[in-house]
Amino acid sequence: MLDIKKRTTMARERVLADGIKEIAAELRLVEVVDYIAFLRLERFGNLADIVTSSAELYFKPGVLRFANSGDVRLTWGSVPIVILGLEFRHMGLDVRFHLELGASIAAVDITYMTFDDPELSGDAATVRLRDAVADAHLA
Repeated sequence: MLDIKKRTTMARERVLADGIKEIAAELRLVEVVDYIAFLRLERFGNLADIVTSSAELYFKPGVLRFANSGDVRLTWGSVPIVILGLEFRHMGLDVRFHLELGASIAAVDITYMTFDDPELSGDAATVRLRDAVADAHLA
């Protein structure tokens, strides 16, 4: 049985993943070898441009940005997984997370989350995240 904290985190990750699914699809249009090169050579400006141009199609300006970190899981005989460190900032909310992109899957792993209102927690915080993601989308 999952504890409450883990369930809450999973619910928030689901909210964020649903909110950025179009952006994840856009990011998959970039060749995986380009991600590998940019990450290995620490060409973070190139990655920031890719994330910004993908996000601006769906989100208000400045809401989603590359957080200058990432990695690639790549072994012989396996599908590469590109991991991008991203930051979502909107409506007094700051969420840092890893977006893992595979050939046909994507996953969100929240690493850090803060709110302007320190009293906000539990389900209320999850609702605030849901509202912020919805409001961040372009009409």
